[in-house]
Amino acid sequence: MNIQHSMNPDDISRTRLEALRCEHRDLDEAIAALHGQQLMPSLALQRLKKQKLSLKDRIARLSDELTPDIIA
Repeated sequence: MNIQHSMNPDDISRTRLEALRCEHRDLDEAIAALHGQQLMPSLALQRLKKQKLSLKDRIARLSDELTPDIIA
């Protein structure tokens, strides 16, 4: 039996958005933990922070795509 579950584009975007938010939280926690320990060189910490900012931008773009434009 071949059952196909189809998701509409908005559902796919919402699922992706939640995954990005989870990844962002994980990076935030990793940065906080490593920052306190000073075990990583500052360059590696800066790269993690850049990655986190990139995720934040992707989250914002995807969130904007899902939010309908309402002209008041």
